[in-house]
Amino acid sequence: MENDDGAKLRSGVQSIDRAVAILRCFDSRNPELGITEVAKRTGLSTSTAHRILASMAANRLIRQTSDKRYGLGPLLIQLARNGAIPTTFRDVAMPFMMKLRDEVDETVGLHELLSTGERAVIDQAESRQEIRRHYTDIGVPVPLPHGAPGKVILSVLPWDRQEWWLSRSIRPVTPATVTDPDRLRAELSRIRDQGWADSNAERTTGIRAVAAPIFDHTGSVIGAVGLSVPSMRIDEGRAALLGLRAKETAWEISEALGASDAAVKQNFRRALAPGEQAAE
Repeated sequence: MENDDGAKLRSGVQSIDRAVAILRCFDSRNPELGITEVAKRTGLSTSTAHRILASMAANRLIRQTSDKRYGLGPLLIQLARNGAIPTTFRDVAMPFMMKLRDEVDETVGLHELLSTGERAVIDQAESRQEIRRHYTDIGVPVPLPHGAPGKVILSVLPWDRQEWWLSRSIRPVTPATVTDPDRLRAELSRIRDQGWADSNAERTTGIRAVAAPIFDHTGSVIGAVGLSVPSMRIDEGRAALLGLRAKETAWEISEALGASDAAVKQNFRRALAPGEQAAE
């Protein structure tokens, strides 16, 4: 038989789950909702939704508007602005990058999609090994077809933006740079299927890289997290393992930025080539 403490704990956890479900109802398209809308979106009864909203309002997680609708409360804004919640791309990503670096002891790079359509390395968690990758081109724009981080970003951009890059001459920066547009189209499709990209000395001789895309709260790609490894220390098997770890880390960063699976999938459909089916 369950004791009173156990019943109270279970009830408390359920209340937290319901409060989180209510918070997830609000976004840029739905900054304010009525109680009936909240109940419908969460599957709660109107009376239960009203009770939880009242408690959340008392704790400033939710505010009630003058027309008896609800919006996110001032406590969330205060937490974001007082430094308790990381607010920049770099601040959000770095703890996850350092965790990955400590796990595999290889250099982890953070790559941002620029307004120019190129990408740039904006920070790194550097390996402690004697022979390692060290980024010296922080902030320097790089064409998306060059290297794994750029290719993985390119693979999930809308199809017309992919074609914009593929319709232009791709300048080789090493003998291994992929410059054939048909070969690159096939590779981008494979990248979409597996969720991460691989490149071997395509941008820097002697370096093999894997990377996975990072998404923001709208489900749009904003960058990538990548691992750069001296070629002598990585084979096909290790590349696959590191690719999967990059994919997991990229999604952790994306979730911390507010990304949801539903929003990412909606945008992902726009990246597919005509006739291409999304991988299950």
